[in-house]
Amino acid sequence: MIFDKLENLRRYDVVSDRILNFLFNLDENKPLGKYPLDDGAYANIEEYETKCPENCYFEAHKKYIDIQLLIKGEERLDFTNIEGLTEREDYDDERDIVFYTDKKESGSVKLGKDYFAMLFPQDAHRPQMNSGSEPQKVKKVVVKIPVE
Repeated sequence: MIFDKLENLRRYDVVSDRILNFLFNLDENKPLGKYPLDDGAYANIEEYETKCPENCYFEAHKKYIDIQLLIKGEERLDFTNIEGLTEREDYDDERDIVFYTDKKESGSVKLGKDYFAMLFPQDAHRPQMNSGSEPQKVKKVVVKIPVE
């Protein structure tokens, strides 16, 4: 997993110019939805309320690298390696997602407007958690980049 300032996103080879342009020109008024980018990459913009950690599960993806960035608000995201995790349900090939039951020790970052997380197939992550004691409404973009 990579956690870095948005201004440094250009340093990572997997991020195309079109993805960079999309992310650097986002603001909180961008409509919700799915945005095709290039070479099979796309972005989803969604809005939701953050949740208590006990209501969130680790997840991972096999076909895509995620870049997660909040446009409005902030949330906590935990991360760990998928090794040794127990699947909560079988991998869903259509949605490219598997959930895990474990609440094992992990790292944690706070996602907000100026920082992103880049998550690879070996990175289990538990997103959408309250960054403080109370839920808050957030707006988030998740860019999906196909794994070669």
